[in-house]
Amino acid sequence: MLEIVIDARKAAIGPGMEVRRILPFRLRRMVGPFIFMDHAGPVTIQPQKMHDMDVLPHPHIGLSTVSYLFDGQVTHRDSLGVQQIIKPGEVNWMTAGSGIAHSERFEEPEVLAGGKLEMIQTWVALPEKDEEAAPSFKNYQPEQLPVFTDSGIWMRLIAGNAFGLKNEVKTHSDMFYLHVVLNAGARFTLPREHVERGIYVAKGKLEVNGIAYLPGQMLVFKQHAEPVLLARENTTLMLLGGEPLGERFIWWNFVSSRKERIEQAKEDWKQGRIILPPNDNHEFIPLPEDKSRPAGNPAPEALS
Repeated sequence: MLEIVIDARKAAIGPGMEVRRILPFRLRRMVGPFIFMDHAGPVTIQPQKMHDMDVLPHPHIGLSTVSYLFDGQVTHRDSLGVQQIIKPGEVNWMTAGSGIAHSERFEEPEVLAGGKLEMIQTWVALPEKDEEAAPSFKNYQPEQLPVFTDSGIWMRLIAGNAFGLKNEVKTHSDMFYLHVVLNAGARFTLPREHVERGIYVAKGKLEVNGIAYLPGQMLVFKQHAEPVLLARENTTLMLLGGEPLGERFIWWNFVSSRKERIEQAKEDWKQGRIILPPNDNHEFIPLPEDKSRPAGNPAPEALS
């Protein structure tokens, strides 16, 4: 029934920002099309150190980044000229495709000083036919995302389809992504229609088959398993998964089905062929020099 439990590892993405990294994991690289997952915050930092937290312009290929906030706000800027303030409950879906650069800036001192920044970021790998798609960005407001409630249960469909819920978030493959809040004592389960399914415990305590799981743990279940999820206290979960896409290579912020495409992306970034955001182009993250890692093994990733 339960295939693997993944314990989040600490990862620093900048001087002021430490995250819990869940995916990729050496024994489980992906869950459905999801190849990367970070949980940042709650973050408290003094206003004079705010710039240290900024994720400077950096590139992506072959994936979609999905930013989802529990609290706070972040300013996104990208190569397409998009500038979007990301707020809680919204879905911000950026498809890198053939190549895009973007930044994430933390520009509200009171948010950081008050410990009001907490976000989940995932990367969704693209099917081979879409890996070189034109880059795009779309912000979806909370009212565009269906919510279901029942006794002790609240859930929002972030993307895909699950439990009969669908929304207009454009995805490239069969998948689901849910934000679920359970009151203490509530019972829940997983959607049956997807091949690969995982649960990330963001807050609280979740019991499955008599064993308790805590924040920072992801549970990945075998196909057709129908576990009973019991909230031992008020609990927040992120449920995700879908149809597997096959092997993917990941190096720094690049994802591809082909190792040679990763090498091309490295050179494109070094040579300036992936343009910087026009309204945030005075600094950027250089390509990491990591000669010990061949393409296909992750170097230190940025948050997004």
